[in-house]
Amino acid sequence: MAILFKTTKQLESQIDEFLDAVGEGALVFRHGVGAYLEGDQKNFRQRIEMIAKLESKADNLRRTIENQLYTHTLIPEHRGDVLGLLESSDEVMDTMKETLFQFDVEMPDIPGNLIKYYEELTAMSVSAVEVLIYAIRAFFKDVSAVKNHLHKVMFYEKEADRIGDNLKREVFKMKIELAHKFHLRYFALHIQNVSDRAEDVSDRLSIYTIKRTI
Repeated sequence: MAILFKTTKQLESQIDEFLDAVGEGALVFRHGVGAYLEGDQKNFRQRIEMIAKLESKADNLRRTIENQLYTHTLIPEHRGDVLGLLESSDEVMDTMKETLFQFDVEMPDIPGNLIKYYEELTAMSVSAVEVLIYAIRAFFKDVSAVKNHLHKVMFYEKEADRIGDNLKREVFKMKIELAHKFHLRYFALHIQNVSDRAEDVSDRLSIYTIKRTI
């Protein structure tokens, strides 16, 4: 992050730690959904506790970074962009946590023939978040490399949409109660929302990158 944050190593370290928390949250989310699909309730509960702690850590770090930026008047010309980037990234983390929590609260009954679709959908959404983290790190360290990562975020988001659509088609072909179909679709949308939020952040990042290079 030397390019943008020449003035403080502490701020650089805090942003790295924040991004680590979001990236770890994505991995926990993937394993949490996987544990639910496998019926491993003990592992699933552990993942819920882990993502709750990571989400809280990310929130605290974001607030600390915000305070540093304002109280020490650091990078005033980029402050708004950095804060917007952190806040929208924090929303990705919130979405992953809330999705796992909804699995825990509503306990959807997922038929065995649909499990592979949910696994693939989760994998694509998580991949979008992971590549987004690379793009954000590049924004601070090597802005010229951001574009190389952003197009991958778009790819994974579109793959998530494609798999989600296929999943919903399979759901509505099944001879099950309509309420059950709606419930299954609802959780597909929850998982897709993770990649959608990642795409939202990538859109912001694209604009911020242009601003930094003109």
